[in-house]
Amino acid sequence: MLNNIIATKTKTFIYSLLALNLNASQPNIIYIKTDDQRYDSLSMTGHPVTQTPHLDQLAKDGAFFDQAVITSPICGPSRANTFSGQWERKNQIGFSGYLGNDMTSEVFDNSWLMRLQSAGYETGYIGKNHVNIGLGKNKHYMQKSLDFAYIHKGHIGFHLSRYSKFSNLKNQTQVEGLMEATEAFLEPSDKEYFYSNADASVVDFLKRRNHEKPFALSINFNLPHASSIGGMGGKASDPDLYKTLYSEKLDHFPLPKGFPNIPEPLPSTVFQRSELMPYYQYKTKNGLIDTMVKMARANTAIDLFIGSLREHLNRMAIADNTIIVFASDHGLLLGEKGLGGKTFLYEDSVRIPLIIYAPFLNDQHAAKRHQQLVVGQDIPATILDLCGTAIPDTYQGKSLVPILKGIDSEWREDVFLENLFTKQGYPRMEAVRSHQWKYIRYFSKEHDRDQYLPHHTSEKAEEPIYEELFNLVNDPQEEHNLAGDHLHLATLNMYRARCKKLVYELAQ
Repeated sequence: MLNNIIATKTKTFIYSLLALNLNASQPNIIYIKTDDQRYDSLSMTGHPVTQTPHLDQLAKDGAFFDQAVITSPICGPSRANTFSGQWERKNQIGFSGYLGNDMTSEVFDNSWLMRLQSAGYETGYIGKNHVNIGLGKNKHYMQKSLDFAYIHKGHIGFHLSRYSKFSNLKNQTQVEGLMEATEAFLEPSDKEYFYSNADASVVDFLKRRNHEKPFALSINFNLPHASSIGGMGGKASDPDLYKTLYSEKLDHFPLPKGFPNIPEPLPSTVFQRSELMPYYQYKTKNGLIDTMVKMARANTAIDLFIGSLREHLNRMAIADNTIIVFASDHGLLLGEKGLGGKTFLYEDSVRIPLIIYAPFLNDQHAAKRHQQLVVGQDIPATILDLCGTAIPDTYQGKSLVPILKGIDSEWREDVFLENLFTKQGYPRMEAVRSHQWKYIRYFSKEHDRDQYLPHHTSEKAEEPIYEELFNLVNDPQEEHNLAGDHLHLATLNMYRARCKKLVYELAQ
């Protein structure tokens, strides 16, 4: 035991020296992205059951953004927007399955990961990727470009044993397995088996980290996405939390008002509930609660991941020089309006938890809950700014550093939202959200099924077939559509004009 203590102290001392050698303008960065995690999924944002003490503490030590939204609330486009720093209207990288709208190597070279690599960082990516990057012979461009690429394209199930590329892991549940991979990136010498047993599909993409360089790591869960919770707790080897946690609190999970007898929220010419993916069609109370419980267990597991990660960084003596950004790719409807899934531009779909922890900022800027309207595209600009790296002029997002530092500066008063995904029955939609109002307009699905039409509404001067207007201050659940109320005609016309203006401006 004495030898182990000496070895641990020696390792901590070595890491301390390495940390001291780092330039203050080059902190490490870890960006953690979850999938389908709602804004209200944390203890601190009011969930009545789910316990997230480590995420709550991360927010207390850093900053939480209460009004963070995703402008394209669906897996692929949300991630493409974060890579490119642009709205989908500009980058035209839609959801996988559309022909010819993959991300080019040139766009990926401008991503925050590659910009930091050019600035001397070791780069890593772990987990789910839902964006096709590289065309033709360059289809593995992302893996070849990064220093450490432990990536699965598309959805990752709860159990990792079904994927050969993850066969070198000792932990075969998703959160625990990705923690193991994270540890292998951070301290490769402690995970020799991870590298020596790597599958042929990833072995060429796993470079051991150079501890003399700062690092930039992106960790990407597929949880709590519905496609990942199906097998949860199904194996004897699964940790108990996936089998029994919160089982005694089933009656505490909040069901939407009126569920399950909620009328169709939209005209049939716009959308019908029967068109939803089967795992987003919540028809019974027990079925919806089962989904909620499994998602709550997944969110708690992710919270435990955050606690383990911070403990690991402390043990390596690099916590004081490591930025942590935590965000979801978008929210999720859980029976609200009788709907499930994302894509819709309602608050449950677009609003996310966003935490930025930058330990070198003054203590006076910690534990702040900011109310500015921020978007996913702001994250890459913020990361580069925090790391002292220039922000490309192609980015449409803005750095949040002035907000983090408490510097008074002009900020956006509204946000443009969009859905261009027309498979699975979803309608094309556009919206403008301010602090008080949200305007949503829907377009005819008669001729656009399975097509990708990013410029249709601006180039064709297309008019919507249905509109919604919500007063978010008085009606945060978006239950009362005021678009047909003559008392709000002036507000409706103002947002109609604003939406058309933003459609044009963001495409330039």
